Amino acid sequence: MATTYPGTTIEVLSLSKGSSKILFDGIFAAGGITLSQVSNMTGLEPYLIQNWVRRKFITPPVKKLYSKEQFARIVIINMLRESLQIEAICNLIHVIGGKIEDTTDDLIRDDDLYHRYVDMISDQKIDPSDQASVLRAAQTAAEGFEEQMPGAKTKLIRILQVMFYAHAASRLRDSAKEILSTLEF
Repeated sequence: MATTYPGTTIEVLSLSKGSSKILFDGIFAAGGITLSQVSNMTGLEPYLIQNWVRRKFITPPVKKLYSKEQFARIVIINMLRESLQIEAICNLIHVIGGKIEDTTDDLIRDDDLYHRYVDMISDQKIDPSDQASVLRAAQTAAEGFEEQMPGAKTKLIRILQVMFYAHAASRLRDSAKEILSTLEF
């Protein structure tokens, strides 16, 4: 049974460590991607992506092309939006990226965060009901992260935990909907 990369419509047989980085490197080998490509790979309507640009959740595309960083942020927002309110996502984005137009205050690049998250969930031994299990998985995903500012690694671990719980909640909700649809009314 195929699965998708979180926040995308891109199917894979299974998630594995390093696979999202390989995927992104392939997609962006020739440079940026268009709005229609972003839309196709995320399942998002183009107007919604453009709205996120207007609301300064992501930076505007350059010459109508979205970068790897921008795509990763779109995917992260898409993954979280089913279970977190937009204000909470905005707060998380602010923690990750500070001022949107200034990359020097970023805690971590958006694509690095996304790859670390995919690597984290590729370990199928995470028990969402066991906070210690989730914490260990987040700590493992944060290994090798070089802090540019004191406390950055601790924040990264907390962000990975938030992402995990929000993503797990949306997957559980989808499972409930699927089962509900099989009931006769």
